[in-house]
Amino acid sequence: MSNLVADGPLRVLVARAVFPDVIEPLRAVAEVETTPDDAIATPEALRQRLADKHGAFITGSERIDAALLDACPQLLVVSTMTVGVDHIDLAACAERGVTVTHAPDVLTETTADFGFALLLAAARQVGEAERYLRAGQWKKWSVDLFAGADVHGATLGIVGMGRIGQAIARRAAHGFNMRVLYHNRKRLAAHLEDDLRASYRELPELLCESRHVLLALPYSPAAYHLIGATELAQMQPGATLVNIARGGVVDETALAHALHSGHLGAAGLDVFEGEPAVNPALLAAPRLVLTPHIASSSIPTRRAMAQLAVDNLVAVLQGQPPITPVA
Repeated sequence: MSNLVADGPLRVLVARAVFPDVIEPLRAVAEVETTPDDAIATPEALRQRLADKHGAFITGSERIDAALLDACPQLLVVSTMTVGVDHIDLAACAERGVTVTHAPDVLTETTADFGFALLLAAARQVGEAERYLRAGQWKKWSVDLFAGADVHGATLGIVGMGRIGQAIARRAAHGFNMRVLYHNRKRLAAHLEDDLRASYRELPELLCESRHVLLALPYSPAAYHLIGATELAQMQPGATLVNIARGGVVDETALAHALHSGHLGAAGLDVFEGEPAVNPALLAAPRLVLTPHIASSSIPTRRAMAQLAVDNLVAVLQGQPPITPVA
């Protein structure tokens, strides 16, 4: 933690509109500046707002890099209400003595619920079927109308077996009687594999054996386009791909091609490489369910995420250890 002494009252920026009652405890330890969602649309706007602040409450939409830190020399702590921290230059923060905290655990189950919902919606062509009905195209019943793939009893390959991946594995194995394979940077302990009814595979093996593949890994430079044209070709014909990790993990142009060619049966994406902008190739792709990064978006979970971010800020600004520092 930085030894920098504040020149007067502590000051905190809350970079997004968030639950006012959750933010209120911050006011007991610092002057708090809140902002509407559209107030910080550029990196320069964020730098200007943070220039005289000691603490920052951010989401995944605000990027903290070396240039910003140099322009904000009084910054002591950055608290993000996300679990992922790929929007924060951790090395630059460490060099400048800025504490970084995040919000693990509190969003695990809600995100796993959504990941499974996206898998079901993609595999069973829910999105296309709804659009077809709303457009007035449903004129008769037929045997093969939006006939998708079964999820129950199928093989699910999970790439990334952290908290969220494990929660999805439990739903798959114990709720849908699925065969679960997983790939992870580090293999799980044998007792945990037994509990999850999950078997380890190298990535090419997982892609070849799985009817459905779900991405739940943290983002890093090594994960950039981990799933590209080569990997998509390794997947079974008619397979389903779901991404709730980060957009950059998937080569979106290659994914669109695999859907257009018919090699992939379906896909579901909650994250995008250039979000909130979406690759036009995806918008034109068939059998693809798209959602705007809402996997953790239930009211109880979003409140819990914000609360943990506030609790971390209060602790650090009062000279106490952070509750959930980034390891």
